[in-house]
Amino acid sequence: MQLFGEAELLRVYIGEDDRHQGRPLAEAIVEQARRQGLAGATVLRGLMGFGANSVVHTSKILRLSADLPLVVEIVDTLEKIQEFLPWLHGVIGEGLVTLETVRVFAYRHNPDRKA
Repeated sequence: MQLFGEAELLRVYIGEDDRHQGRPLAEAIVEQARRQGLAGATVLRGLMGFGANSVVHTSKILRLSADLPLVVEIVDTLEKIQEFLPWLHGVIGEGLVTLETVRVFAYRHNPDRKA
């Protein structure tokens, strides 16, 4: 797949405790993105954050239930992202989804690398 120039960055802000069919939601998002042929996905784990309910989630040791924030980032063409959004809409119970235009400078893979 070739990706260069203008593309879209989809960000999905969720929590570690979020689930889809009993599995971690972030994992389900990444796997669905792969099934739909999107260019790639990355899950980032936050140290601290809060959302619409204003509950602070933190990794501090004194806190019993962390439910740390996660951000799933996916970059691809607008068309491919738009095809993915209906599935995503159906699995997000709580969270924030953003979409912004980005410029892709490089998107490469090593064909000799073993999966």
